[in-house]
Amino acid sequence: MVTTLYLVRHGETAGGDAKRYYGSIDIQLSERGKQQAVEKAALLRRYSEKATASKHLSYLTDVHDSADNPNQSNSSGLRAIYCSGLARAVQSAEIIAEKFGIVPIRVADLRERNFGMWEGMTFSEIREQHPNEFAAWAGNPLAYSPIGGETTLEVRDRVIQVINNIIEKHAGEEVAVVAHGGVNRIMLCHILGMPLENIFRIEQDYTALNIIEFWEKYPVLKLLNG
Repeated sequence: MVTTLYLVRHGETAGGDAKRYYGSIDIQLSERGKQQAVEKAALLRRYSEKATASKHLSYLTDVHDSADNPNQSNSSGLRAIYCSGLARAVQSAEIIAEKFGIVPIRVADLRERNFGMWEGMTFSEIREQHPNEFAAWAGNPLAYSPIGGETTLEVRDRVIQVINNIIEKHAGEEVAVVAHGGVNRIMLCHILGMPLENIFRIEQDYTALNIIEFWEKYPVLKLLNG
């Protein structure tokens, strides 16, 4: 039995031309962000339509000793979409969900990291006002945290519990999660067994699509930042 997770980042936010740490600030999508979500919905549908057949032609059926019958073991088609409760994720999820005729389920613990004193500040403002702290954070986001904000371990603890519950609930199905850049990086590190110090080695553009298949022995990354 194979479970497919489509992990998506929200679209571009209003004022997205300036790189800011919005964190827990509730900000809307820009018009471009809405269009990005429309385009990602179409892409996700194309992947979903091919997913069942490609899984059972994959070499992974041998690696995992899988004897799945695609007509019996796995449900084809996206079954559910979960999202952060922040507007930018909710809007993105609603646009994608409409394509599949389902309603997104909001989960508060999928929200972006609280960046404390840095919230709403641009990268250049943080570098100018907190140069040492920002350098430490960029160099090792596990050992250092935004001033007054959540630690990487705190975010991990709330996010991983959610994703584990979703995968368990939708075993053998296709499910999507629409969240945030920082949250997605932590989930991907956890799923791939990467040290959390390396979260900045994973890029997550606006409406990035990541596809992970959960097989019997281990999860397999099929697409990153698509």
